[in-house]
Amino acid sequence: MRANDCDGSLHPKAIEGLHLFNAGKYFEAHEELEIAWKEEKGKIRELYQGVLEAAVTYLHVTRHNYHGAVKVHGRSMKWLRDWPDHCRGVDVAQLRKDMDAVIAEVKRLGETRLSEFNSALLKPVVWKEG
Repeated sequence: MRANDCDGSLHPKAIEGLHLFNAGKYFEAHEELEIAWKEEKGKIRELYQGVLEAAVTYLHVTRHNYHGAVKVHGRSMKWLRDWPDHCRGVDVAQLRKDMDAVIAEVKRLGETRLSEFNSALLKPVVWKEG
């Protein structure tokens, strides 16, 4: 990523998506972030893609879908891994860390015990508005 990819502000729909994500409304967050992804130009779209895939990962976890969570986590990390630790106010490093903790617990529990997942591990995206 180029440094200037992180200059500027988030798309309004991305902001709405982050609010929904942090409220635990992962499906709705995905929908808003997808609109931002479609409307945005440039590399920042990839950051939105990573965050919306994080929302889908968390949605799969809440629905006890082991294979979906593992699969989508991998896609999300593909989109998030090359971004700077902070971009357009989003703490990307913290999101990567939180997602890794979630997927480690998912894998520890396995397919048959995912219903025991501690939802407190589903952390909000840390970001500064404005």
